Amino acid sequence: MMQRRDDQRLDRRSFVRSVTAAAGLAAVVRPTAAGAGMEPARLDVVGLQLYTLRNLAAQDVEGTLEAVARIGYREIEFAGLHGKTAAQMRDILDRHGLRAVSSHHSLLDVRENWPATLDAAAELGQRYVVVASIGGDDANSLAALQRTADAFNGAGEAARERGLQFSYHNHDFEFKPIDGQLPYDVLLKACDAGLVAMEMDLFWIVNGGQDPLKYFAAHPGRFHLIHAKDRTTDGRMVNVGEGVIDFRKILGQSRQAGIRHVFVEHDRPGSPIDDVRASYTYLRDIPGN
Repeated sequence: MMQRRDDQRLDRRSFVRSVTAAAGLAAVVRPTAAGAGMEPARLDVVGLQLYTLRNLAAQDVEGTLEAVARIGYREIEFAGLHGKTAAQMRDILDRHGLRAVSSHHSLLDVRENWPATLDAAAELGQRYVVVASIGGDDANSLAALQRTADAFNGAGEAARERGLQFSYHNHDFEFKPIDGQLPYDVLLKACDAGLVAMEMDLFWIVNGGQDPLKYFAAHPGRFHLIHAKDRTTDGRMVNVGEGVIDFRKILGQSRQAGIRHVFVEHDRPGSPIDDVRASYTYLRDIPGN
C-alpha cells in the first residue's frame, strides 16, 4: 500500500488559497435552516474507508471492524489488509455483517502487482479497485498525465476482465493548472469512461477551489464513489456535518453523478471511533435519490 499524502498536505497548508476556495465553497456550503428544503428518502447505505481507523486496525483489525459494524456501517473500503490474507479478511467481514466494496492501491501496484491485486479484490468480493493518488513523474506535466491515463485505461481493462471496476481518487493537487489545464480535467478526458470511474473526495475537491456539482453536470455518470469528509471555511478537516460542505445538495445529485457508494473518511481523526460514529449519524439521514 502506498504512503498516503493527505497528512503532509494538511501540514503544508491549513487552508487553500482564499480566492479559489471561496469559488468552490460558494456552491456547496450548507444552507441555513430556513433554506434547508425537502427531505426525501434517506441515504440507504453508508460505508467507511478503513484508513480512518488505521491505527486501531493495526492493533486489532477484527475488533475495529466489529466496532464499525456496531455503529451501523455495512460497507468497507480498504487501505491495506493489516497482515491478513484476503481470505482471512473476508471471513472477518462475514462474521460482522460487513461487505468489502473497494480498496486503495498505488500506481506502483498497477505497474508491478496488478494481477495479484485483482486476485485479492476478487477474493474479498469487491466491485472496485482504486488508485489512491499519483504524483511526481506521473503527474508533473501534461505528457506525464497522458501516460498515467494510459496506465489507468490498461488497469481498467484488466479489472473489467475480472468483473471489477477501476477508479481514481483525487486530492487537491489535480486542481492546480499545468500549462493552463487542470490535471483532473486532463485525466477525465484521457481516461476511457467505461474503464476508469472516479472516486470524488469532497474535502479535497473543495479544498482545490472547485464545485463538485459542476463536475457532476459536465461528466454525468463518472463518479461511482464518494469520500465524505467535511471542511471548515479555514480549511480544517472535520467530521461530516461539522463543516460547511452541503452534503444534502451534493448527494441529492447522486443519479446525475453516478454515485453508487459513499465512504466516510477522516485523515487525522481526534477520537477515531467517536468521529466515524458522528459522521455516520449525520449521513444516514441524508436524502438519497
